[in-house]
Amino acid sequence: MNKIPNDLLYTKEHEWVRFVDGVATMGITDHAQQSLGDVTFVELPQAGDTFGSGDTFGVVESVKAASDLFMPLGGEIVEVNEALEDAPELVNEDPYGRAWMIKVRVDDPDEAQSLLAPTSYAEIL
Repeated sequence: MNKIPNDLLYTKEHEWVRFVDGVATMGITDHAQQSLGDVTFVELPQAGDTFGSGDTFGVVESVKAASDLFMPLGGEIVEVNEALEDAPELVNEDPYGRAWMIKVRVDDPDEAQSLLAPTSYAEIL
């Protein structure tokens, strides 16, 4: 059974977003990490990089596959989770907590309306 926290928003590509005061914290969902298997490497952008909604911002590699990460909301990266460089297994252990990937200063907060509510994301699964 996949965990789907009620306080987050989601994408069809299995990213989650916690949106607070114009900054979006992003990561991949429990479903995504289960599908990937044991995560062995996470490639993330640098703080200061900017991306549009839907752009590829990084890669998660596992024993099974490599999977692109897509920007749920466009904006500037303000923080990157450096812990994932040395401990990519956090993605498997705590996808909604310690394994957050990036924090983004969002260009257009109205873009968040295109994200999925937890119930809508559950229907996709």
